Amino acid sequence: MEIKTVKLGEIAEFANGLNFDKSAYRAGVKIIGVSDFKDYSIPIIDSLAEVAIDAVKESARLKENDIIFVRSNGNKDLVGRCMIIPHTSEKLYFSGFCIRCRFKNTIYANPRYFLYLFKSPSFRRQLSNTSVGANIQNLSQSRLAMASVPLPTKEVQDKIASILSAYDEMIDNCRAQIVLLEEAAQRLYREWFVDLRFPGYETTPIGENGLPAGWTIESIGMVCDIKTGRKDANFGGKVGEYPFFTCAQEPIRANSYSFDTQAIILAGNGDFNVKIFRGKFEAYQRTYVITTESDLIWLSYFAIKRNMSKLSAGASGSTIKFLTKGMIEDILFYRPLDSQLSTFNKIVSCYFNQLETIKEKLSEVLALRDLLLPRLISGQIEINA
Repeated sequence: MEIKTVKLGEIAEFANGLNFDKSAYRAGVKIIGVSDFKDYSIPIIDSLAEVAIDAVKESARLKENDIIFVRSNGNKDLVGRCMIIPHTSEKLYFSGFCIRCRFKNTIYANPRYFLYLFKSPSFRRQLSNTSVGANIQNLSQSRLAMASVPLPTKEVQDKIASILSAYDEMIDNCRAQIVLLEEAAQRLYREWFVDLRFPGYETTPIGENGLPAGWTIESIGMVCDIKTGRKDANFGGKVGEYPFFTCAQEPIRANSYSFDTQAIILAGNGDFNVKIFRGKFEAYQRTYVITTESDLIWLSYFAIKRNMSKLSAGASGSTIKFLTKGMIEDILFYRPLDSQLSTFNKIVSCYFNQLETIKEKLSEVLALRDLLLPRLISGQIEINA
């Protein structure tokens, strides 16, 4: 059956977001920016930044089923990423680096179907081929309006959206479990080694150093080996056998590896994210690879993670801020008795073993969805209304 093709501008209208200066970022209303997209289908509302209510216009308020695109970014791969706005009581707005797509009539167009269409390789190729700009690639309203889109019957749209939404629900569930486990592990570290409310703290004597008896103060520089990757960011890509850690939140792929160990991986610039990974991997030259004795890996990881806001606030540099090796080496943490450390490690290892299992499941579901998506959108898998 032949599927009708239309220009996106025939069925939708577009608007750019709002620009703000730094003074606008304070408690008020939620704002969606480029950093909030990642590979999500819907925004993580609780994690959004806020701007003052007097800094926004009502015309820029997002509505349920609006789709927003990344309009402009130095990373070409980010241009064209999109999310759909869910039903929410929050007032949501969007930044000037984004474009809003709002459908004129949802009787004929299922926004969720179009979300998946916009994420398909064929549509992204259209955007890539029509992106303009030199160092910063841009996507304009007119470019979106001229994009050709397949418009099957509403019934077919609904079925495609329903199939792919089921995968998105599994993906969201996995991500929610990951967040809960990570929060539980961080909370345990905070209780034991920041608030000093470890098991038996009530009857533990205090030593001359002001710490629980037998505890010492260590620094990352004393117990860890800190190296950087050696590869340029262009070394990696979308395919490859091994993860390649750059300064981005998510690793890309590489066909070779330089490291085969359990390591703390810290982005030396950008958003200074910190991860822990076990296995073979590659690393970007501005990414720190931090290793230590196996019994100190978790203490070191949480000490670094807890200090990230302090580190980023003190980061040095001009155009691109970066973390120095010395800043990392100077991070301090409490080292408990060996028996207490062993107990802590067993609990945290259990959390992270669960995390690895869930992340493997997440990868499988993502792969299945990404395999189905282009086949459903292109009609390669036939959907009967």
